[in-house]
Amino acid sequence: MSATVVGIDSSTQSCKVVVVDLESGNVLATATAPHPDGTSVDPHVWLEALKTAWREAGVAERGDVVGVSVAGQQHGMVAVDAQGAPVHDALLWNDVRSAPQAARMVSEHGVDWWMETVNMAPVSSMTLAKLAWLRENEPRAAARVQRVMLPHDWLTLHLSGEFVTDRSDASGTGYFNATDNQYRPELLQEYFGAVPQLPRVLAAHEPAGTLCAEWRGAGGTPAVVGAGAGDNAAAGLGLNLEPGEVTISVGTSGTVFACSAEPTIDRSGVTAGFADATGQHLPLLCTINAARVMTTTAQTLGADLDEFTRLATSGPSDAGGLTMLPYFDGERTPNLPGATGRLDGLTRASFTRENLARSAVLAVANSLADCLDILRDIHVDVERVLLIGGGAKSDALRSVLPDTLNLTVSVPRSAEYVALGAARQAAWAATGQQPDWPRVIDSELAPTGDTGVGDFRARYGALRRRYQDQLS
Repeated sequence: MSATVVGIDSSTQSCKVVVVDLESGNVLATATAPHPDGTSVDPHVWLEALKTAWREAGVAERGDVVGVSVAGQQHGMVAVDAQGAPVHDALLWNDVRSAPQAARMVSEHGVDWWMETVNMAPVSSMTLAKLAWLRENEPRAAARVQRVMLPHDWLTLHLSGEFVTDRSDASGTGYFNATDNQYRPELLQEYFGAVPQLPRVLAAHEPAGTLCAEWRGAGGTPAVVGAGAGDNAAAGLGLNLEPGEVTISVGTSGTVFACSAEPTIDRSGVTAGFADATGQHLPLLCTINAARVMTTTAQTLGADLDEFTRLATSGPSDAGGLTMLPYFDGERTPNLPGATGRLDGLTRASFTRENLARSAVLAVANSLADCLDILRDIHVDVERVLLIGGGAKSDALRSVLPDTLNLTVSVPRSAEYVALGAARQAAWAATGQQPDWPRVIDSELAPTGDTGVGDFRARYGALRRRYQDQLS
């Protein structure tokens, strides 16, 4: 029997477990358990979802598992007391209640100072802002905090008994600098009023420990547990991302990130200077609004996925002059946590089901294109674009993205790349070497020269600039 490794993706929406053949990289089993909707959650819910997916994937019944690793949604604040119990629901990356605290951080120190200190400007997503919110709004809970960790750290702790994290996830907290690989405890003291225990930061290939007996099942071997990673870094590892390649991942959020040997500093503060899961760097931009813009619009239209795709691809290519800003839940890029969506160009002629559907798809595409432009502006090499994520399966989005980006878009074979990245890390931790698993590209989507898509991009940019000016 050949050896296997297990990769876990604990995302905003669900927990996915994949069992992967160590030698070939083939997925042998997979299971998913849902997470509740919302922007704050009891961390025990993630643990129960992992147990369900673990059981349904049959992991405990296998005797060949040599490694396990967890990738998870970034930034989420998991603060626990001396007994290890959460003092408050974990505030997730897309919870914007800490926007005032983040804004105050910027006003007190300035963007340049933050970029030099932690290579990211404060936004409501970052863990430090959430801790500042906890201190100001739930002082009794804040006073009980003994340890602070991230979602993937919480699961790694329960799998291995070890309180650890990795560079990629630590780099999104706002109190860790991935350039010198050091925590900044003075920031916790300033904004949280205390310095709680923080997890030890492991190298990407460094084992955290071994799998606790309760997860192994009868006769199971003590598999190595990897350091884990943030979800985007894990996706990059799962894709075996190389310099010059940019990944666009479309899910609950939209992320645009690249692999870089050197740290990239964006003096505007828009690009986060994260670490990747290989020891390098991962300049990244994130939008809060992505696939849900399309699903929400489809629900409003009373359309299923097929009907929504038909509507979005059957009307005028420029959406008949109708232009949407997709800031349904506030926004992170651009940093407008209090923003709302907007429709412009409404006339009796333009306000059709077809135009509304296409405007939603083009709005998501343009939001992602803005992120790619920002990477270019800070001299990140963009030679190839890889499109992944659940939203990447949308035929409507795939049909407009190449013309919106004015680039050929490569679509890797559909897979759970975050979970596969975790599995690749598990293999690396267990064997000491990264596995040589192949990356398969299913399709190459070339621009068609559709001028209507270009017309929408011009309108979108003008509307976004006006809206930003109004809110500034």
